Amino acid sequence: MLLTVDEESRVIEMAWEDRTPFEAIEQQFKMNESDVIKFMRHSLKPSSFRLWRKRVSGRATKHIQLRSKEVGRSHCPTQYKHR
Repeated sequence: MLLTVDEESRVIEMAWEDRTPFEAIEQQFKMNESDVIKFMRHSLKPSSFRLWRKRVSGRATKHIQLRSKEVGRSHCPTQYKHR
C-alpha cells in the first residue's frame, strides 16, 4: 500500500503515541503490527527506531487486548489541538 506523505506522517505519529493501539493503525491504514515495525524501521533513523522499539515493546496500551478497561480512548486530550 502506497501512502501519501501526510499518511506516512500520521502513521509515524500514531505509532509513537502511547495510547494509540496497533489495531487502530491497522483499521485506518491496513498495516498490522509487523507492517508498522517494518515501516518505522524504514522511515526513522536507526537510533530513533531503536528508541521507538524500546518504548513500545511490552507496552500494554499499544494492544487493545492488553489495555486496562480504564483506557477508554486511543488518544490523549491534547492530541488534536486547533491549528
